[in-house]
Amino acid sequence: MRIVIAEDDPLLREGLALLLRAEAMDVAATAGTPDEALDAVEAFAPDVAILDVRMPPTHTDEGIRAAVEARRRHPGLAVLVLSAYVEQSFATRLLTGGVGGLGYLLKERVGRVEEFLDALHRVASGGTAIDPEVVAQLFTRSRQDTRLERLSPREHDVLALMAEGLGNSAIAERLVVTDGAVHKHIRSIFAKLDLSPADRTDRRVAAVLHYLEDARGRSR
Repeated sequence: MRIVIAEDDPLLREGLALLLRAEAMDVAATAGTPDEALDAVEAFAPDVAILDVRMPPTHTDEGIRAAVEARRRHPGLAVLVLSAYVEQSFATRLLTGGVGGLGYLLKERVGRVEEFLDALHRVASGGTAIDPEVVAQLFTRSRQDTRLERLSPREHDVLALMAEGLGNSAIAERLVVTDGAVHKHIRSIFAKLDLSPADRTDRRVAAVLHYLEDARGRSR
């Protein structure tokens, strides 16, 4: 797996590079600015770009804008964005640009090496990985949504794990239920959220985006 890392904190940047190289991954380049990150993506054609949300010069949303631009130039590029805080609006902007190969994690997750590597591999394989804390906060802010109220407590649990990017088998293992039970819950969730099988979008991601958009609207 070839990786480009963009992080303006040199300690975290080099720490990430050392961690990934210790896992036999190819860290092709590291960057400290969005422009350097985009140049590195062009030069090395990585499988995954890991970018910090807040980068120079304004330390606001440069990382997100660089991620969106990198995906525009290279639609097959997997992107994993890191943030120090929960910022649902940034997660929404990133995920709206595509339905696969995308992740949004809090930086503290990097210290939980197995979780971080699992998320990285999931994103590299074309899946999604959203930090559990982001999922928890968006659910808290979205409880007045009438579609959310249609879900049973167990369906809430299943959708929360779907939002993290877990597949059916991983959800079944986490909830100690059968794969068949998870499949049944997911079909019910899609029905209650008015997500039709005829839709061209990935319904799992569409369910997550619905909550992210709702949370962003309530935070304004």
